[in-house]
Order: sequence, then structure tokens, then C-alpha cells
Amino acid sequence: MVNNTRSILGNRNIFLGVIFALLAAVGFSGKAILVKLAYLHGVDAVTLLALRMVFSLPFFVGVALWAQRRHAEPLNPHDRMLVLGLGLVGYYLSSFLDFLGLQYISAGLERLILFLYPTMTVILSSLIYKRTIGRKVMAAMALCYAGIVLVFVHDLEMKQGSILLGASLVFASTLSYSVYLVGAGHAIARIGTMRFTAYAMVVASAASLLQFGVTHSMSALDLPVQVYQLSIAMAIFSTVVPVFFLSYAIRRIGSGTTSLIGTVGPVSTIYMAYVFLNESISLLQIVGSSLVLIGVLVISMNSQRE
Repeated sequence: MVNNTRSILGNRNIFLGVIFALLAAVGFSGKAILVKLAYLHGVDAVTLLALRMVFSLPFFVGVALWAQRRHAEPLNPHDRMLVLGLGLVGYYLSSFLDFLGLQYISAGLERLILFLYPTMTVILSSLIYKRTIGRKVMAAMALCYAGIVLVFVHDLEMKQGSILLGASLVFASTLSYSVYLVGAGHAIARIGTMRFTAYAMVVASAASLLQFGVTHSMSALDLPVQVYQLSIAMAIFSTVVPVFFLSYAIRRIGSGTTSLIGTVGPVSTIYMAYVFLNESISLLQIVGSSLVLIGVLVISMNSQRE
């Protein structure tokens, strides 16, 4: 009887973990759709990023205070500098470059370029920690970048804005996030995932609001109500909720399985872009997306084995 109960609870935890991992992946992927919809109302990247951060900030401040009470030990100066530096690089700079890039490229291409972060993490780790990259991983990375080229060609054929500029900005955003991932491992182990994430997001929010305050006047907030609705949706459904769902999923099914389930993200973005933004879906895009997903899956599974 006890074993049956444990088995049921175990299956329930796995089922809920998978569901929350899927919801987190779709939530994060929906950000590009909401950003593109907001741009239709004439808002600029700096203002939109500030609105996203200001609406999500209360949630992360609350989590930071809750985490601080749970962890009696305060951060030492080294950890504070890590939180400050990685929060600026991993969340503020990465988000800002991403928002800029989305002005010029499709949501589908943006999500696929962002999804290259495992390949960049492998390269950075190899350079910093002198790790050898195996042939299988190198082949998987080649697949990823070949897939990006195909989707890039698809966007060129659609003549959707300054493709090269937009792709370069999002690529820089992905590189920034990869730097954060490589540097955050030891800090997260000491500080704790939720605590570190909350602190880093507070830093990023402060930087975004400071940038808006320096570069814009308050009249820039005279925007259509749709922009505020989309910003609130972005803060809740594509920032705060996915972060907690992701944490829940990792606790239930582990980080490896959660990251593999996250591969549905780019696919969901492509189809959401088709539904909400009227972005086309071509055979070239499907093939390119498939190559990227296969490559990332191979790299992810190889990382788990290591």
C-alpha cells in the first residue's frame, strides 16, 4: 500500500513537472510575440523594456525578501559583485539587445538565435576552462548554425526589415546570456537558485529603469493602453510565471529533462507568430528549425552525460 502511494505520488510529480516545464517554455517563447505586438503601437525598445521590468519588479522584490529571510547568511562582497555583474550582463544587457533586435527580425528567427545559447556556453567553457569539444558536439553545433542560416535566408526572402542588424543584435544578446550562464554556476550553488535569480532580476530592473530615466522624459509614457496591457502580460506570463514554473519543474524532474522539454520553445514561437503576427511558415523555416533543435538536443544530452 505504501509503495503504491509512493508510486502514485512519484508519477504525479513527474506529470506536473513535465506540464510546468512545457508551460515555462511556452511562456518564455511568448515574450517575442508580445514585444512584436507592442511595437505595432509605436513604443521603442527602451520604454518597453522599462515597462516590462517595472511590472515584474514587485514580484522579484517579494521573492528576494522571502529568500533573504530563509537564508540567514548575508551575501559577502564577492557574491554581491557577482550578482551585480551577472544581473547586468545576463538579464539587463541580454534583454535590451533582444528587444532591439526584435525591431528588425521575425519572432521565429529571434527565438532560434536565442536558442543557440548551449552552443555558445560550450565554446565559452572550452575557452575559459580549457575543455576539449568532442566531434559529436562540434557536428551538433554545425547543424545548429546551418539551421540558423536556412531560417535567416527565409527571412531575407520575406524582406522583413534589416535582417542582418536584427540577427546580430539578438546573437549578441545570446552571447551575453551565455556569459551569464558560464559565470553564474558557482554563484547559484552558493547563493541558491531562487535567491540569485531574484537578486539578479532586481539589478536588471533597476538598470532598465535608470536607462529610461536618463534617455527619456515622462512624456514617453503617454502610450496607448494596449502597450500597457501587453507589458503587464509580458511581465506576468513571459517573465515572472515562467521563472517559477521552471523552478517547480526542475525540482520535480531535474534540470536535464526540463531543458530538453524546453526545446518546444522555438517551435511554439514559430506557430504563435503565424497565428498572432501573420508570419509565414515555409519548408525552409521548418527544416532550419529542425536542424537547430536536433543540434541543441545532442549538445544537451552530451552535457548531461558529462
